[in-house]
Amino acid sequence: MTHIITGLCLRHEGCIEVCPVDCIVAGQPIDQWPFSYIDPLTCIDCGLCIPTCPYNAIWPEANVPEPLQADIAVNYAFFTDGPGYQARR
Repeated sequence: MTHIITGLCLRHEGCIEVCPVDCIVAGQPIDQWPFSYIDPLTCIDCGLCIPTCPYNAIWPEANVPEPLQADIAVNYAFFTDGPGYQARR
């Protein structure tokens, strides 16, 4: 299982700093990918990112609230169809 950064994200980026496997990327270009995103294939489900988010934007995938469920697909798409790790450059 992975964690999902939802549309509540305002790019605080504390989550990026604490991730032990470096799997969180701030989306670029920002007009297309406005959140930070978690690589579902690399996330080790440690949960260290959750308390760093002042916006309550990060959830275990199985617990994403119903109104934010569409953000799960967006998170996966960032790494399959979007820039993924290339956004860091």
